[in-house]
Amino acid sequence: MNPTPEPILSRAAIAGHPLHPMMIHFPVAALIGLVAADGGFVYTGDPFWARAGVWLAGVGALGGWGASLAGLVDLLTVGRIRRLITAWGHALIAVMMLSLATLNWMLRLGDDPGALVMPWGLGLSILTAGFIGLAAYLGGRLVYEHAVGVDTSE
Repeated sequence: MNPTPEPILSRAAIAGHPLHPMMIHFPVAALIGLVAADGGFVYTGDPFWARAGVWLAGVGALGGWGASLAGLVDLLTVGRIRRLITAWGHALIAVMMLSLATLNWMLRLGDDPGALVMPWGLGLSILTAGFIGLAAYLGGRLVYEHAVGVDTSE
């Protein structure tokens, strides 16, 4: 059994609670929900799903960029985080994912939000969801293996 590593506290925190992990839940849920909304649009042709997709893509992209700012503060200001290859991998994957999510959102804006759902919107949604999985895996490694943002003091 590995000993618990020395915690690496977050600088972007409120009362010791790191902001980045608190802020990622809604954007992740929106971007995963976007895959389902795109599937609903492709399956039914109902424009409701295309309109819902615009909102889910926007919440996912904008919320994700907001959460990334909190993560960036920690990456750039905490030396022990900055020295972790896992942290840089997490950041790189997250930027790629957010770039795809933003492109996906931009494709949907306009008079006909369903015009590009098939094949571009759905493809970007699925690719984005894959990148979310990779970023989540690396983020989990940062927490569970390196104790990033974990306060074990009592």
